[in-house]
Amino acid sequence: MNIPNLLTFTRILLTPLLLWCLVNHRLNTALVVFIVAGLTDLLDGLTARLFRQKSRFGAILDPLADKFLLVSSFLILGWLGFIPLWLVVIVVLRDLVIVTGTSALFLLRRNVEIQPTPLGKFTTLTQLLTVLVALGSSLISIAPWHKVLAVLTALCSIASGSQYVKRGIALLRSHSLSEEPRM
Repeated sequence: MNIPNLLTFTRILLTPLLLWCLVNHRLNTALVVFIVAGLTDLLDGLTARLFRQKSRFGAILDPLADKFLLVSSFLILGWLGFIPLWLVVIVVLRDLVIVTGTSALFLLRRNVEIQPTPLGKFTTLTQLLTVLVALGSSLISIAPWHKVLAVLTALCSIASGSQYVKRGIALLRSHSLSEEPRM
């Protein structure tokens, strides 16, 4: 167990606390927990690169921790009315498609290297900002900008989801083309 993986586990453990704060309408505490969870995401990647502690386990665990944090946050914030339900559906469907596709590729024994695309990273950033703005809405009002951010997040989620689907299909096709026909 290395430092980046410990930071990722910390983010996973902070997610239920964040959800408890949200369900109990403790938005300011939820905001602090979300910021700390976001910092663990930043630090685990930075630490892995700086100290050369990248691992296959971390490459799988980190995006799963992000999805756990973001999807659950979107679901609860949508349920509470802080994020539009149409955006919740787009974000959750994107991640469901990505996780299902990746799982299918693993089950089919395809060599899947979990490598986020630049658009995927930008999408995660827009999703994080959307949750941050929703949580911070009790402290400051950025009324006209939250709609722009919601649309940007939706467009990025759809575009990056499509990009990951295309990558998955290409992986399937390249593997099936390289197999020799059996008789």
